[in-house]
Amino acid sequence: MYFLLLAVIYIAFISLGLPDSLLGAAWPTIRAAFDVPLSYMGFVSMIISGGTIISGLMSERLTKKLGTKIVTVLSVLLTAVALFGFSTVSRFYQLCLWSIPYGLGAGAIDAALNNYVALHYSSRHMSWLHCFWGVGTIVSPYIMSMALNYSTWSDGYKWVSFIQFGIVLILVISLPLWKVNDNKINISNGDSKALLGIRGALKIKGVPFLLTGFFSYCAAEATAMLWASSYLEDVTDISKDEAAALGSLFFIGITAGRFLSGFISDKLGDSRMIKLGTGIALSGVALIAIPTFITAVVGFVIIGLGCAPVYPCIIHSTPSNFGAENSQGIIGIQMASAYVGSTFMPPLFGIIANSISLRLMPLFIAFFLVLLFVMIRQTEKRCRK
Repeated sequence: MYFLLLAVIYIAFISLGLPDSLLGAAWPTIRAAFDVPLSYMGFVSMIISGGTIISGLMSERLTKKLGTKIVTVLSVLLTAVALFGFSTVSRFYQLCLWSIPYGLGAGAIDAALNNYVALHYSSRHMSWLHCFWGVGTIVSPYIMSMALNYSTWSDGYKWVSFIQFGIVLILVISLPLWKVNDNKINISNGDSKALLGIRGALKIKGVPFLLTGFFSYCAAEATAMLWASSYLEDVTDISKDEAAALGSLFFIGITAGRFLSGFISDKLGDSRMIKLGTGIALSGVALIAIPTFITAVVGFVIIGLGCAPVYPCIIHSTPSNFGAENSQGIIGIQMASAYVGSTFMPPLFGIIANSISLRLMPLFIAFFLVLLFVMIRQTEKRCRK
């Protein structure tokens, strides 16, 4: 039952990844259908991110009251309903309205499941958990591509929503499995002391440094993820279609990296994996700074490989650094800081790129990776005291 529950959790994390790359794949068609500017995708993304930040901050309260299993079921159900809602819209403002429940559902399940796996499973399982998120992000664009070829973009959202509803059914059937960890620790299911809250979390030594480091990592990852294609087109003079295809190498790198890191993370430990990953990512940044086709393409794959262990290892180390009784509250705030970084830093780089040059991207990413390294070191120093 222990590993059967883990398989169910992996499936739940696929549901988190499925919608994440769907909007980008469908947006050229959606914006043409609604006759809105290309930049309007930013409004939809920010609404979704706003919902995830809010639900991430609320996750401690929700998880302690309802338990991880109920939060997981309700969150996936909420995203499934929202995705089906996307398939029914006929106006842009309706798309924005359906983005609210999608964001709220995504943030709650992200924080709840990350904390649950951090408490009950080893570091390798955390890496593989996030690998399955990557599987979802890789699969959904192909589903949307099939919909665009044989039907409409709205059917693509409808098909993915049906997959989400199927995952909801699996989660409901598997509810009894969650009892397997009840005797080990009850904190994640609401039997602990009063809520930690934002103020309480920030008073714990090392937490402000941790949040800054997590923000920095997500700023670097999201910038590489969103601007890779544009950078490749600018630096190597390849076509838009080729740049779009090659830009996906970052996703492949990070997904493959999380699968591979699962085999060594238990041996090396979270701290070493974070530092190793940051160093590898910085070497990839150095490669993309060299303006040739080969170095840029290889560089983005290496950045993805380097980024792979950082996110899951930071999350997995939270209970051991700050106590299992505080982990749900801190991880919820971590999710919020992550979404702030991934929401606002890529647009900031866009402003810099428009004002100065896209070729500043390596410097921009390197700044946040170095800041990540410094903040993680400071977190560890304060946790040892």
